Amino acid sequence: MAYFDAASTEPLHPQAREALLAAIDVGWADPARLYNQARRAHLLLEQARTEVAEALGARPDEVTFTSSGTQAVHLGLLGTLQGRRRAGRHLVTSAVEHSSVLHAARLHERDGGSAELVGVDRLGRVDLSAFTEAVARPDTALACLQTANHEVGTVQPVAEAAAACRRHGVPLLVDAAQTAGRMPLPEGWSVLTASAHKWGGPPGVGVLAVRKGTRFRSFLPEDERERRRVPGFENVPGIVAAAAALRAMTADAARERSRLSALVGKIRETVPKVVPDVEVIGDPDDRAPHIVTFSCLYVDGEALLTELDKAGFAVSSGSSCTASTLRPSHVLEAMGVLTHGNVRVSLPRGASAAEVDRFLTVLPELVHRIRQDAGVA
Repeated sequence: MAYFDAASTEPLHPQAREALLAAIDVGWADPARLYNQARRAHLLLEQARTEVAEALGARPDEVTFTSSGTQAVHLGLLGTLQGRRRAGRHLVTSAVEHSSVLHAARLHERDGGSAELVGVDRLGRVDLSAFTEAVARPDTALACLQTANHEVGTVQPVAEAAAACRRHGVPLLVDAAQTAGRMPLPEGWSVLTASAHKWGGPPGVGVLAVRKGTRFRSFLPEDERERRRVPGFENVPGIVAAAAALRAMTADAARERSRLSALVGKIRETVPKVVPDVEVIGDPDDRAPHIVTFSCLYVDGEALLTELDKAGFAVSSGSSCTASTLRPSHVLEAMGVLTHGNVRVSLPRGASAAEVDRFLTVLPELVHRIRQDAGVA
C-alpha cells in the first residue's frame, strides 16, 4: 500500500517511536510533583520544550503543549482575542484557513465579535492588499494566516502580512501545521500553532507558541496546577516523541523537501497529459513540497478515492462533500476552481519515485472506468 496522505498525518518517525518507548518507561510520572520520578519527567518535558522552541524560532517559555493542533488554534485565537478585548473585537482571516480557525471565528461572532474573511485568487493565495486593508480597521484585534494551505499547498505571503500587521499594531496568528519541520518558518508571527502528527510525531500533541509581549488571556477555567496556558497533566512521553520527530525532520528537511517537490512536480505535469478534463489546483511553484491536488470533471470524488484504495493508494480529497452534506470544500469554493472528483496527494517522508510512477499509471484507467460507469466517458 502506498501511503499518500501525509497532509492528514505523517507516519510516525522511527526516532519518535524510539523516544516514545523510552519516555513511557522513565517519563510516566506527574512532572508537577517533587519526588524523584516526577523530577525526571519534568526534565524530559522541559528538554522537549527547548528543542521544539528552537525548531520553531521561539523561546522555551513561549511554548505550550496542547492535545492537538486544533486545540492549539482554538486556544491561540480565542485567547488572543480575549486578551485584546480593549483594542477591539474584529478578527481578520483568509477564506481558506483550516476549519479550526473558521469554527473559532464563528464562535467569536456568536459572542458578539466580528470576523472578516479575506478572499483568495485562483491559486489559493490571499489578496494581500485586501488583507492589509482589513487589518488597518481600527478595532482589529487579531489577524490569522496559514503558512501553506492544507488542501492545495499554496504558500501564503506571511512575511508581508506580518509586516502589515506590525504597522497597525495587530498580532498575527500563523497556522504552521503543514510546514513545521518541512520548510523554514516565516518571521513576524505573534502566535504560532502546529501539530506533531503532521511532522511524524505521535497524535495527541499540539504546539501553541505566544510571543512575549502579546496580550493573551485564556478563556479556560483556572487550574491550581496550571503554570502555563493549558490546564491538566501533560502527555510527557508524547511530547518527548514529538520533539524527537521534529528534530529529525528538520535535520533532513532540505534534502527531503527537494526530493518530494520534484515528485510532486512530476504529478502536476503528468496528470493533465494522461487524464482528460482535469484541473491541477494551487500554485505550481510557490507551494508546500509534498502536496498536490487535482479535480477530475464528471467524476465522483469518493468513488475515485475508493478505487484508488483498491489499487493500493491511500489518498484523500480536498472536498469534504459527502452524501449527507453535499457540501464541497470551502477552500476550493473560495478559489473558484473545480470541486468535483478532487484528489489530494500528499507525499510522506521516504515516498518513492516508483510509487509515484505506479500511481500515474493506474490513475487514467480508474478515472476512465468511473466516467464510463456514469455514462460520460
